Amino acid sequence: MNQLEQLKQFTTIVADTGDFQAMQAFAPHDATTNPSLILKAVQKDEYKPLLEKAVREHKALPTEAIIDRVLIAFGLEILKIIPGRVSTETDARLSFDTEGSIAKGRALMALYEAAGIGRERVLIKVASTWEGIRAAEVLEREGIHCNLTLLFSLPQAMACADAGVTLISPFVGRIYDWYKKTNGREYSGADDPGVQSVKRIYNYYRKFAYSTEVMGASFRNTAQIVELAGCDLLTVSPELLQQLAENETPIERKLTPEAAQQSQDEKRTLNQVQFRLMLNDDAMATEKLAEGIRAFAADAVKLEKIIDALRMQ
Repeated sequence: MNQLEQLKQFTTIVADTGDFQAMQAFAPHDATTNPSLILKAVQKDEYKPLLEKAVREHKALPTEAIIDRVLIAFGLEILKIIPGRVSTETDARLSFDTEGSIAKGRALMALYEAAGIGRERVLIKVASTWEGIRAAEVLEREGIHCNLTLLFSLPQAMACADAGVTLISPFVGRIYDWYKKTNGREYSGADDPGVQSVKRIYNYYRKFAYSTEVMGASFRNTAQIVELAGCDLLTVSPELLQQLAENETPIERKLTPEAAQQSQDEKRTLNQVQFRLMLNDDAMATEKLAEGIRAFAADAVKLEKIIDALRMQ
């Protein structure tokens, strides 16, 4: 049995891609997308017709609304392949706009529902800022399930759990990147700061019986994935899925609800001031959150330019 098959025994595997062919090859349960992945996909010849069709059919709409249609078009194709949920991201430029994020989440969900997709099959991705978490809290009360992304720290996870969000995506690889660059050294296995962060969050959630699911994300190598075996979900790129499928080394479950009871963290409910102070005290999380928002926003702008160019044809 290869490592991918072994992992699927105790972790839900999610495809971190906008590439439909990769999803069909690895049979994940769920799939996640983000502006960078969609931008990458629409520049491939096999996916250009999807983009062109969305632009052609909605030419009269503002560019922002056409992007929504493109995101939904990809989501609908993905849902034909996977049995579970697709995550569709809100515009990163709304990361500090609670009302804007709520409106965008409602709009995306309305488009899915108009296409006959139920709310149980969609997760709206929102950045794990204070404003994003508040937006998700409102959306969740309306039955619109959310995936809180760009999550790098325990205070972000604490606030998400208290807001009742469906799922969080703590980023392993980007944490690893920061510590590797800052400290000038490699990390591996259980010593990896990204792995340690997700393990701590998982243990906190399971110890205090939160219903929010933990989905490890942003992996740099398969060792990070194997160390988080047992996490609720893991979202993995096609390249790393391929490596797991080709490796038959036995793996063991590392995260369990039982082991989580040994967590030393105390349960806390954070107000806005406490949240911002704790996040500010974590230089890695502060820098990576800001950097992630900038990168996703920049890719959204690039996507807008591609759409505007198509509209002029």
